[in-house]
Amino acid sequence: MSTGTDTAAPALLPAAPAPAEEVRQAAPPQRPAPDAGHPARPARQPFRALGRRLRAVALRSAAILALLAVWEAAPRLGLADPTFLPPVSEVAAAWWELLGNGQLGQHTWASLVRSFGGFAIAVVVAVPLGLLIGWYRPVAALLGPLLEVFRNTAALALLPVFVLLLGIGETSKVSIVVYACVWPILLNTISAVGNADPTLVRLARSMDLSTPRLFQKVILPASVPAVFTGIRLAGAVSILVLVAAEMIGAKAGLGYLINASQFNFAIPQMYAGIVTISAIGVAFNQLLVTIERRLSTWRVPS
Repeated sequence: MSTGTDTAAPALLPAAPAPAEEVRQAAPPQRPAPDAGHPARPARQPFRALGRRLRAVALRSAAILALLAVWEAAPRLGLADPTFLPPVSEVAAAWWELLGNGQLGQHTWASLVRSFGGFAIAVVVAVPLGLLIGWYRPVAALLGPLLEVFRNTAALALLPVFVLLLGIGETSKVSIVVYACVWPILLNTISAVGNADPTLVRLARSMDLSTPRLFQKVILPASVPAVFTGIRLAGAVSILVLVAAEMIGAKAGLGYLINASQFNFAIPQMYAGIVTISAIGVAFNQLLVTIERRLSTWRVPS
């Protein structure tokens, strides 16, 4: 029993509210929300991407523009004989004249029909044959020596043989294009099949895939890059070989236009035909690159 008076514990009183100034100082500053007058930063991303694309285009075009500038300046400054190397402006005027009177369109169409016709036949023949030779070793052993003989024989060296056997008509020109285009496609296809990942092939066989399914799922996707390398080489070869064939015996085509302009000493028209061939080659190559990218969407970009 306690004799003295017990002291009660002090009651817990609520703390006094802090002054408004201290609260404002303690609170972190907040950024004002963007309004209509101040757009957000992500809106600038499309403009940055557009700027990068423009810089890339300017970088790629710098060498071409420099070449055209040198071509224009060299004859006018006396660094080259304008009789044999006219300025690029005169070549452009001659090209426009040929386009206006219909000659350029006529010759270009004749060359494109021959070139693309032979190229298409070569693709249809060489790709399946390359897959067959690359996959079946007995076929490769049988046809290997024969392929080595013909692949080392230049197409233009056989042009007189094609003319003698098939005449100077369209058949000989298309046939020489087919012969020249087959070898890049065939050899790259054989190499692509032979270099397929053996681990993937064994894995596919362990899953009891049939040969057609194995080609569809493993061999063909892995072979696309190498096959298209051969196809792109064949595309360039198809135009070059055809122009040489048209210079020998033809009445229409870009090769005929270049040869006839040289004999008639119409030098600007001759260069106009050469520039047209170069433009067709670049455009055709870009088309093949686009198709290759569409067929290779499974690849991881490097």
